[in-house]
Amino acid sequence: MLLIRGNAGGTGLTGTLFEPGEEPPSFKGAPDEGAPYVWVCDAFYEVESGGSTQQIGDRELRVAFESPMPRGFETREAAIDAAKEHVRTQFARVGVAAEDVEITVLQAEEAH
Repeated sequence: MLLIRGNAGGTGLTGTLFEPGEEPPSFKGAPDEGAPYVWVCDAFYEVESGGSTQQIGDRELRVAFESPMPRGFETREAAIDAAKEHVRTQFARVGVAAEDVEITVLQAEEAH
């Protein structure tokens, strides 16, 4: 299991990449169980009211979260590339430039 983290403006987002032999969570919308790599991560966007307050850099904003959208991949490289792009996209949705997002890939055991 890999954790792909994005950090920018003092906040972070972490998703999980399940590798072959690991059991990803099963829920409605999960990819075909034949996919050897499964990426699961929250998605969020800025809202004018409701949501949760987040501090990103010098901005305080409200964000709402969408249900995780699991995606299946045939190769580890494709899964990691898509995970990195997903994390950058979430930050872009709240006004953070892609080049300002620091991405790290860790084995789950390294994260503790």
